[in-house]
Amino acid sequence: MFHRPPVFRRAMTFIVLCAFTATATFSSQAQQRNPDQLVGQTVLDAPASSYRFERFVVESADGQRRWRVNLGVPVRPSTALAPVLYALDGNAVAMVLDQPLLAELAASPAPPVLVLIGHDNERRIDSVQRTRDYTAWIDRADDESGQLQVVGGGAHAFLDVIERQVKPEVARRASIDPQRQALWGHSLGGLFVLSSLYTRPAAFQQYVAASPSLWWSQGAPLGDMETQFIDNSAGQPIQLWVMLGGDERSGNRGVRDMANPRVVAHLRRVGGAPSDAAHALAGRLAAVPGLQVQYREFPGLGHGPMLSASFKATLAALYGIADHGAVQGAH
Repeated sequence: MFHRPPVFRRAMTFIVLCAFTATATFSSQAQQRNPDQLVGQTVLDAPASSYRFERFVVESADGQRRWRVNLGVPVRPSTALAPVLYALDGNAVAMVLDQPLLAELAASPAPPVLVLIGHDNERRIDSVQRTRDYTAWIDRADDESGQLQVVGGGAHAFLDVIERQVKPEVARRASIDPQRQALWGHSLGGLFVLSSLYTRPAAFQQYVAASPSLWWSQGAPLGDMETQFIDNSAGQPIQLWVMLGGDERSGNRGVRDMANPRVVAHLRRVGGAPSDAAHALAGRLAAVPGLQVQYREFPGLGHGPMLSASFKATLAALYGIADHGAVQGAH
């Protein structure tokens, strides 16, 4: 497992903080993700036209944790088995979809079944729960109060939930092709995509890791994970897309409120990997037998906008619709 030495981490932390402090505007209007944003009205609440949506909930064995799954099935009848796309951060993805996009998708030659997997609440993104579910590595870092926090490590258990509970229920409700299953995730979700690829590559045939958080656990995901894939793939061909915003690769994170302790704590942690780590990783994985890798960069986009852009680009790459991911606003 890969670890940065302590002296290197401290140096990187200082460099990162100085760089962002020099460019930040200390304003309440600084661009920050709102951790308490609610989902609101989405296509899930609209009458069925091209896609009909239904919801089911799965829970952990102890009944303490619950995941909400919104299942989108093309309205147009088809005799062929449908491909299926499993999307993490399902509540946020529901906010990305609109009726024109769904109509275009439904009119494609092989409309996919959409499986939006989120946490069972009204938050766009549940930061605490997704941190636990999407990370295969334990992370030890200071929080915004300077206190050591030990978080993460639940990815394998969450993949079990998808495999043993979500997938069987999807197969019961929709006619899907088990040989055309894709998994998409952004940020920590992108990290989950990679750890799933490494450890259980047969779970899906297509993997899309958008802006994966390779800085997690002081860069632990940058270790020699290819050997895990080789050991577990049994020689079957797998497709992987790695997507990254151009501003992410250049290290431009836009305006940040450096007076916000949560922001400062986060910037300390992202120093665990260089900004172009995803690009470098894609190149490394392209040399792995049985793994077909495509890397795509989105000029001018930062980390946050990549959720929407990468999901739309995934629909284009996998299902042949127009590439709406290429048309995005700036930061």
